[in-house]
Amino acid sequence: MFIKIRRDTLIILILAFVLILSGRAMTYVAFASSDSVEDGVPIAGVMVKGNDIIPTSSIKANVYAAGFREGSYIKGNTLITSQRQLLLSDAIQNAQEFVKQSTIPGTSIAPINVVDVQVDSTTGNVVVNVVEDFSVIKVKVQNHTTSNATSASANVEK
Repeated sequence: MFIKIRRDTLIILILAFVLILSGRAMTYVAFASSDSVEDGVPIAGVMVKGNDIIPTSSIKANVYAAGFREGSYIKGNTLITSQRQLLLSDAIQNAQEFVKQSTIPGTSIAPINVVDVQVDSTTGNVVVNVVEDFSVIKVKVQNHTTSNATSASANVEK
């Protein structure tokens, strides 16, 4: 069951393994020892949780409108976009308000009641938790019985 390997082949394989392992270790140590990014942490992406009816694309569009889009980055406690700089807490509050205005496509119904936006300032990930509550929707009901009764009475001969 032993595999016959020449001694010089075994030494070459062990050296290759040690070089690969040490290269990986040096890469990790160099990355881990770096203090911070000079330009800040770029926004990596937006993840939406909890939506059933409203498409994630419309929720993400509203989060992008608040400033959490590609090309924006977080530097300290500030969100820096291509157009403006604002506090991260203000950007989170804006994103929550914008997401609450998301509607079902083709209607003006906005069933989102509660929004929680979490931003990881070390990785740039944005997580949006959404609660859709259809009990808070105000539905306009038009009473057509009065208009039908008046038109029916107009057709009656006296």
